[in-house]
Amino acid sequence: MINKVRDSQVAAGFALLIIIFVALAFNSNPFFLWVYERHQNQASWFIRPLFLVPFCYFAYMHSLAGITGTIFLLLTSMFWFAAPSEVPDNIKEFLQFEKDWLHGNWGFAKVFLASLVPLSFMLLALAFWKRSLYSGLSVLVLMATGKIIWAVDGAGNAGTSIIVPAITGLLICCLLVLFGFQKLNNRH
Repeated sequence: MINKVRDSQVAAGFALLIIIFVALAFNSNPFFLWVYERHQNQASWFIRPLFLVPFCYFAYMHSLAGITGTIFLLLTSMFWFAAPSEVPDNIKEFLQFEKDWLHGNWGFAKVFLASLVPLSFMLLALAFWKRSLYSGLSVLVLMATGKIIWAVDGAGNAGTSIIVPAITGLLICCLLVLFGFQKLNNRH
Protein backbone atom coordinates (compact mmCIF):
# COMPACT_ATOMS: atom_id res chain seq x y z
CA MET A 1 0.00 0.00 0.00
CA ILE A 2 1.32 3.43 -0.97
CA ASN A 3 1.66 6.05 1.74
CA LYS A 4 -0.12 8.95 -0.02
CA VAL A 5 1.56 11.71 1.99
CA ARG A 6 5.06 10.32 1.41
CA ASP A 7 4.23 9.63 -2.23
CA SER A 8 3.10 13.25 -2.69
CA GLN A 9 6.25 14.58 -1.02
CA VAL A 10 8.53 12.49 -3.24
CA ALA A 11 6.46 13.48 -6.30
CA ALA A 12 6.91 17.16 -5.41
CA GLY A 13 10.66 16.59 -5.11
CA PHE A 14 10.83 14.99 -8.55
CA ALA A 15 8.62 17.74 -10.01
CA LEU A 16 11.10 20.30 -8.68
CA LEU A 17 14.01 18.36 -10.22
CA ILE A 18 12.16 18.27 -13.56
CA ILE A 19 11.63 22.04 -13.45
CA ILE A 20 15.30 22.62 -12.58
CA PHE A 21 16.44 20.33 -15.40
CA VAL A 22 14.21 22.01 -18.00
CA ALA A 23 15.16 25.51 -16.79
CA LEU A 24 18.84 24.62 -16.90
CA ALA A 25 18.54 23.09 -20.37
CA PHE A 26 16.81 26.19 -21.77
CA ASN A 27 18.80 28.83 -19.91
CA SER A 28 22.32 27.43 -20.04
CA ASN A 29 23.58 27.08 -23.58
CA PRO A 30 26.70 25.11 -22.51
CA PHE A 31 24.51 22.59 -20.64
CA PHE A 32 22.04 22.41 -23.54
CA LEU A 33 24.87 21.72 -26.01
CA TRP A 34 26.44 19.14 -23.67
CA VAL A 35 23.12 17.29 -23.43
CA TYR A 36 22.55 17.39 -27.19
CA GLU A 37 26.08 16.12 -27.88
CA ARG A 38 25.25 13.00 -25.89
CA HIS A 39 21.74 12.81 -27.31
CA GLN A 40 23.35 12.09 -30.68
CA ASN A 41 24.03 8.60 -29.29
CA GLN A 42 21.11 6.59 -30.63
CA ALA A 43 21.17 4.28 -27.62
CA SER A 44 19.25 6.99 -25.78
CA TRP A 45 16.71 7.08 -28.64
CA PHE A 46 16.00 3.38 -28.17
CA ILE A 47 15.78 3.33 -24.35
CA ARG A 48 13.67 6.46 -23.88
CA PRO A 49 10.37 4.90 -25.04
CA LEU A 50 10.95 2.04 -22.59
CA PHE A 51 10.49 4.48 -19.71
CA LEU A 52 6.82 4.50 -20.62
CA VAL A 53 6.52 0.98 -19.16
CA PRO A 54 7.30 2.00 -15.56
CA PHE A 55 5.35 5.21 -16.15
CA CYS A 56 2.26 3.11 -16.97
CA TYR A 57 2.95 0.79 -14.04
CA PHE A 58 3.16 3.67 -11.56
CA ALA A 59 -0.02 5.20 -12.97
CA TYR A 60 -1.74 1.83 -12.56
CA MET A 61 -0.48 1.72 -8.95
CA HIS A 62 -1.59 5.36 -8.35
CA SER A 63 1.93 6.51 -7.45
CA LEU A 64 2.62 10.14 -8.32
CA ALA A 65 6.19 9.70 -7.06
CA GLY A 66 6.74 6.85 -9.48
CA ILE A 67 5.22 8.83 -12.35
CA THR A 68 7.29 11.97 -11.74
CA GLY A 69 10.43 9.94 -10.99
CA THR A 70 10.04 8.13 -14.29
CA ILE A 71 9.60 11.43 -16.15
CA PHE A 72 12.77 12.76 -14.52
CA LEU A 73 14.69 9.65 -15.57
CA LEU A 74 13.24 9.85 -19.08
CA LEU A 75 14.39 13.47 -19.46
CA THR A 76 17.87 12.88 -18.09
CA SER A 77 18.38 9.70 -20.13
CA MET A 78 19.18 11.97 -23.08
CA PHE A 79 22.69 12.36 -21.68
CA TRP A 80 23.38 9.01 -20.00
CA PHE A 81 25.45 7.79 -22.93
CA ALA A 82 28.76 9.17 -24.15
CA ALA A 83 28.77 11.37 -27.21
CA PRO A 84 29.39 9.14 -30.22
CA SER A 85 32.64 9.50 -32.14
CA GLU A 86 30.76 9.47 -35.45
CA VAL A 87 27.24 10.70 -36.08
CA PRO A 88 25.37 9.98 -39.32
CA ASP A 89 24.42 13.11 -41.25
CA ASN A 90 20.67 12.47 -41.01
CA ILE A 91 20.89 12.33 -37.20
CA LYS A 92 22.94 15.55 -37.11
CA GLU A 93 20.36 17.21 -39.35
CA PHE A 94 17.43 16.01 -37.26
CA LEU A 95 18.99 17.11 -33.98
CA GLN A 96 19.83 20.49 -35.54
CA PHE A 97 16.17 20.78 -36.50
CA GLU A 98 15.18 19.97 -32.89
CA LYS A 99 17.63 22.53 -31.50
CA ASP A 100 16.46 25.21 -33.92
CA TRP A 101 12.83 24.37 -33.14
CA LEU A 102 13.37 24.61 -29.38
CA HIS A 103 15.34 27.86 -29.61
CA GLY A 104 13.20 29.49 -32.31
CA ASN A 105 10.29 31.87 -31.86
CA TRP A 106 7.49 30.53 -29.72
CA GLY A 107 4.21 31.48 -31.34
CA PHE A 108 0.80 29.97 -30.73
CA ALA A 109 1.37 26.98 -33.03
CA LYS A 110 4.62 26.01 -31.32
CA VAL A 111 3.17 26.43 -27.84
CA PHE A 112 0.21 24.29 -28.89
CA LEU A 113 2.46 21.55 -30.32
CA ALA A 114 4.74 21.61 -27.27
CA SER A 115 1.73 21.40 -24.93
CA LEU A 116 0.75 18.12 -26.59
CA VAL A 117 3.73 16.43 -24.88
CA PRO A 118 2.61 16.97 -21.26
CA LEU A 119 -1.01 16.51 -22.33
CA SER A 120 -0.22 13.09 -23.83
CA PHE A 121 1.60 12.08 -20.65
CA MET A 122 -1.40 13.17 -18.58
CA LEU A 123 -3.74 11.17 -20.81
CA LEU A 124 -1.46 8.14 -20.59
CA ALA A 125 -1.34 8.41 -16.80
CA LEU A 126 -5.10 8.86 -16.62
CA ALA A 127 -5.73 5.82 -18.81
CA PHE A 128 -3.67 3.53 -16.60
CA TRP A 129 -4.78 5.25 -13.39
CA LYS A 130 -8.29 4.23 -14.42
CA ARG A 131 -6.87 0.85 -15.51
CA SER A 132 -8.04 1.14 -19.10
CA LEU A 133 -5.62 -0.95 -21.14
CA TYR A 134 -7.08 -0.06 -24.54
CA SER A 135 -7.12 3.67 -23.81
CA GLY A 136 -3.54 3.46 -22.58
CA LEU A 137 -2.31 1.52 -25.61
CA SER A 138 -4.14 3.98 -27.87
CA VAL A 139 -2.36 6.91 -26.22
CA LEU A 140 1.00 5.13 -26.61
CA VAL A 141 0.34 4.65 -30.33
CA LEU A 142 -0.74 8.27 -30.72
CA MET A 143 2.37 9.50 -28.88
CA ALA A 144 4.72 7.56 -31.17
CA THR A 145 2.76 8.49 -34.29
CA GLY A 146 2.71 12.15 -33.31
CA LYS A 147 6.46 12.19 -32.74
CA ILE A 148 7.10 10.56 -36.12
CA ILE A 149 4.74 12.92 -37.98
CA TRP A 150 6.26 15.98 -36.26
CA ALA A 151 9.80 14.80 -37.07
CA VAL A 152 9.18 13.96 -40.71
CA ASP A 153 7.00 17.01 -41.33
CA GLY A 154 9.51 19.37 -39.74
CA ALA A 155 12.85 17.81 -40.64
CA GLY A 156 11.98 16.03 -43.87
CA ASN A 157 14.20 13.09 -44.71
CA ALA A 158 16.33 13.66 -41.58
CA GLY A 159 13.18 13.17 -39.50
CA THR A 160 12.91 9.59 -40.73
CA SER A 161 15.89 8.78 -38.48
CA ILE A 162 13.50 8.44 -35.53
CA ILE A 163 11.13 5.99 -37.20
CA VAL A 164 13.01 2.80 -36.29
CA PRO A 165 13.67 3.78 -32.64
CA ALA A 166 10.09 5.05 -32.23
CA ILE A 167 8.41 1.97 -33.71
CA THR A 168 10.79 -0.45 -31.97
CA GLY A 169 10.18 1.31 -28.65
CA LEU A 170 6.43 1.38 -29.25
CA LEU A 171 6.22 -2.35 -30.02
CA ILE A 172 8.37 -3.38 -27.05
CA CYS A 173 6.52 -0.96 -24.77
CA CYS A 174 3.07 -2.19 -25.87
CA LEU A 175 4.07 -5.82 -25.40
CA LEU A 176 5.51 -5.19 -21.93
CA VAL A 177 2.52 -3.08 -20.90
CA LEU A 178 0.13 -5.77 -22.14
CA PHE A 179 2.05 -8.46 -20.28
CA GLY A 180 2.27 -6.37 -17.10
CA PHE A 181 -1.39 -5.38 -17.25
CA GLN A 182 -2.43 -9.03 -17.48
CA LYS A 183 -0.14 -9.99 -14.59
CA LEU A 184 -1.43 -7.18 -12.38
CA ASN A 185 -5.06 -7.94 -13.19
CA ASN A 186 -4.55 -11.64 -12.44
CA ARG A 187 -3.44 -10.70 -8.92
CA HIS A 188 -6.73 -8.95 -8.18
